[in-house]
Amino acid sequence: MSVCPLCHSDSLLSFDQDKHREYMICAVCDLVTVPDQYLLSEADEKAFYDNHQNSSDDMGYRRFLCRTWTPLLPRIKPGQHGLDFGCGPGPTISVMASEVGIAMENYDLYYFNRPSLLEKTYDFITMTEVIEHVADADALLRRLSAMLAKGGVLAIMTKRVLGKEAFTRWHYKHDLTHIRFYSVKTFEWIAQHFQLQLEVIDNDVVFLTKQSAA
Repeated sequence: MSVCPLCHSDSLLSFDQDKHREYMICAVCDLVTVPDQYLLSEADEKAFYDNHQNSSDDMGYRRFLCRTWTPLLPRIKPGQHGLDFGCGPGPTISVMASEVGIAMENYDLYYFNRPSLLEKTYDFITMTEVIEHVADADALLRRLSAMLAKGGVLAIMTKRVLGKEAFTRWHYKHDLTHIRFYSVKTFEWIAQHFQLQLEVIDNDVVFLTKQSAA
């Protein structure tokens, strides 16, 4: 890897190394990234996800998702339409939305791969525990930003980098499907670059709102 997958800077510095992988940090956008030689194949990645047992019947999983859904719900106006991007094999936020009369689509590369959904515009998009799995960070955020209506909210849940010392001890990095790690500084860079308004909602939740003005 010669450039950052988010900002395309060539200012990548060594950040950490463990028995599985090494990690680089971008001096421009602060994204911590795993070099490409450590990325899993699509088949191996899907095999890992196939072991997930999440479903809308799991009350613990619902409570987990409520860290994103509960603060988002008051911002959704009647008649607005959303997308759960990376919903996994057991879509749940869309079920929670339907229970209160809100329409949502489900998209997932491996389980609900309907590319036509990515050509539409949405009033809100949820992405819970997804962004850290996606290699091309720039392409992902460019696409999602384009899909947001003016005033729309991109709600992201992901554990955040808190510094080098904490990263060294961090269990989150031991998941080999976790390949891109974001900090508040990274989200600040994203907000500025894509002209979005950043709100840090919780320890692992941020909202990025598309500005209403052109």
